[in-house]
Amino acid sequence: MNSSYQGYRILLVHAHPDDETINNGATMALYASLGAHVTLVTCTRGEEGEVLVPGLSHLASSENDGLGKHREVELANAMNALGITDFRFLGNYRDSGMMGTEPNNRPDVFWQADIDSAAGKLVEIIEEVKPHILITYDEIGGYGHPDHIQAHRVAMRASELSKWQIQKIYWNTMPKSVIAQGIAKMKEIGSDFFGAESVDDLPFAKDDAFVSTLIDGNAFVEAKMAAMKAHETQIALDGPFFALSNNLGLQVWGHEYYTLVKGIKSEPFDEDGRENDLTSGIVL
Repeated sequence: MNSSYQGYRILLVHAHPDDETINNGATMALYASLGAHVTLVTCTRGEEGEVLVPGLSHLASSENDGLGKHREVELANAMNALGITDFRFLGNYRDSGMMGTEPNNRPDVFWQADIDSAAGKLVEIIEEVKPHILITYDEIGGYGHPDHIQAHRVAMRASELSKWQIQKIYWNTMPKSVIAQGIAKMKEIGSDFFGAESVDDLPFAKDDAFVSTLIDGNAFVEAKMAAMKAHETQIALDGPFFALSNNLGLQVWGHEYYTLVKGIKSEPFDEDGRENDLTSGIVL
């Protein structure tokens, strides 16, 4: 990569605080360090998330309902670790919880939002920032969470409604070969990866053929790990994410994978024919 990417602008649209770090933390830190402008839009504050820190259990939606405010602080700390200064919430949409749960039916949750109305808020950001690249989820939101699906719908609709034409759109993906390696290693140490016996048990695992682009962010994996630790209520230090890094090495989080759904795949390519630069082919 070149030493300076000033002038390039990347927009990420995520559902909850912590999604951005797990999916794109190394990518975000890498491009920000090279001078690109990286903007994160988070659609909810994650009010319905499980609280993994016992001393903070009172924040849960079933108790004091203070988790959303706390996760705003976690997000700010994570962005500081990644070197990201432009991060915003889409509005005041509430976390929808999982499909079929009581919170999912509340009128103020993101899942119940009118698509065009929510997309209109994102259009305002797109026309302000003028991103060359958009990163979001696939049509099932990676694993089927309502807010992830809605973030996909809103991001894609906003890209259609905006006068500013985004040149390249990517969806996050996780190849089966990488996940299978992780499951095998966890079994070796007598543990599991989210309860999965095989890679086919995980809805977010995609055939490797879906991977058009691989970003090597290993130089920034320690920043990504610091950002993951900042999301303390959501990512347990003794959970599967950190267990993977302890047993497979930090590089398991340094590689981030994408499917290009708008734009032309452009050189440079790796030995497997995958792009290794999101900005390749972009016209400034």
